[in-house]
Amino acid sequence: MDKNVKISILCDLYGKLLTEKQFEFLNDYYNNDLSLSEIAENNNITRQAVRDIIKKGEKKLFEYEEKLLFMKRMLNQEKKIEQVLSELTKIQKDSSDKKVANILESIKKELNCLV
Repeated sequence: MDKNVKISILCDLYGKLLTEKQFEFLNDYYNNDLSLSEIAENNNITRQAVRDIIKKGEKKLFEYEEKLLFMKRMLNQEKKIEQVLSELTKIQKDSSDKKVANILESIKKELNCLV
């Protein structure tokens, strides 16, 4: 997985555990696609200060994930749901019973809401 995507997900999961500035700068940098210079200008600080705050925030996010494993569990859960959906689709295609097909479709819709 791309580092930027990983940090964006970690920020969603653990962002409230960071300082306000760390969260704000990480969000601006990774989700709002602002450059270090733009963030520095918006906050009247140096580009290096922005970089330091972002690096410390990234380090914290990876430490939280290493200990709590929320992202790993979430991605594993999504993978398992996708596998179940795939199996349900196979069963649905092989089934000639309309009632079974409707039940399977309903289950697939519910599972899709979880992904």
